[in-house]
Amino acid sequence: MLNNWVVVPTCLPLVVRRCHACASERFRASGKFRVNANHKLIDAWLLVLCGACGETAKLTVLERMNVRSVRPELLDRLHDNDLGLTAELLQDPVVRRRNRIALDWDNAWRLDTGGSDHLDREVIDVSVRFAARIPVRPVRLIAEGCGLSRAEVERLITEGKLVSAVRLSGKLSGDFTFTLKR
Repeated sequence: MLNNWVVVPTCLPLVVRRCHACASERFRASGKFRVNANHKLIDAWLLVLCGACGETAKLTVLERMNVRSVRPELLDRLHDNDLGLTAELLQDPVVRRRNRIALDWDNAWRLDTGGSDHLDREVIDVSVRFAARIPVRPVRLIAEGCGLSRAEVERLITEGKLVSAVRLSGKLSGDFTFTLKR
């Protein structure tokens, strides 16, 4: 029987970027947008607040775009300060690259295993799905989901009792499956 685990975001991740006021490197997304139109051109920014001093910084979303080329539903979401749009834009690699930012997902996600009935079986097959592109070490997920230490999970990998089609070292943010034999 295949167990389904889901990595779910619990809040927005922190934005890693240097503050020009206090040299801190963590910002939190305010969920607010600033939109500025000049004749036929429009700019839009996502506002982020420094975690240390509260200084506001702007992340460019739209830059000097023709108003007619922007989807009306996107404009509505910007004007409504749509929190879902904030989450989408933080996940967007183009926005992250343009603004030279990274995301800090520490303490911003949880693992939903659907219960602990799998813990007593000899062999468990698990499908791990990511509800958002959250980079997490598979060893950490498996340890948390199975109630093991990370060292124990590493030992099971070395002994060949924990196998997967993907590399279990490093970080993953995409769906994967694994089999654990006790």
